Amino acid sequence: MSFTERFSERADAYVAARPSYPVESVDVLIEGLGDPATLAVADLGAGTGISARAIAARGPLVYAIEPNAKMREAAAADPQVRWINGTAEATTLPAASVNVVAAFQAWHWVEHPSGVTEARRILRPHGRLAAIYNERDERDEFTAGYGEIVMKYATDETEKRRADALAGFATIDPAHTQRFEYGNTHDLDRAGVHAPSGFAAEIGLQQGRSDDVTGMGLHRQRQRRQRRLHQRHVIVVEAAVAIGGE
Repeated sequence: MSFTERFSERADAYVAARPSYPVESVDVLIEGLGDPATLAVADLGAGTGISARAIAARGPLVYAIEPNAKMREAAAADPQVRWINGTAEATTLPAASVNVVAAFQAWHWVEHPSGVTEARRILRPHGRLAAIYNERDERDEFTAGYGEIVMKYATDETEKRRADALAGFATIDPAHTQRFEYGNTHDLDRAGVHAPSGFAAEIGLQQGRSDDVTGMGLHRQRQRRQRRLHQRHVIVVEAAVAIGGE
């Protein structure tokens, strides 16, 4: 199964349970580039549009690059988001057409040399390339328990791919790369706890093991007598701030 095809049956899980991104993680990408309304951002591996809509809400026009048709079809409409059937390695965008190329929770699916070459092609002068990740903050009890289940029952090496990709990103243009971290809390109501987790869907959690996440979540709700659960993340932003050239 290709990287693209693995997401065909997971669009609903992404819509139901995938965490969004705080405004700080978007603002740092476009800070100092001018009026946000004049900017354009290419969102690589845009999935169901969670990151694309977060970017659009700050003002830029967003080209949501997503090769999986079912993911594109599941996306909510946004007048500031234009959907494109493309990949990080072949976006189909014109040369020097965007100010920022960003991969939210997706850089580990990119063939890195080709992806960087394509980013350089479509970026305007002083443009930026960034990889943004929701990383589990396992200082939180519920989030740590979720992480244990993911590591125990994952059927592939997506967790390792993600860590390796983030480390590798920092080597693309070390002199111009900066790292930023922000807190993020993902609220889950009862339906969200029952839904297959977006992360669990991505890493290929063994069939039936999503029930372990659900059971853990409901137990935690009863313990704390809460109507909602909070999964905590650290947003890691690696931004190569001048990769578009002078």
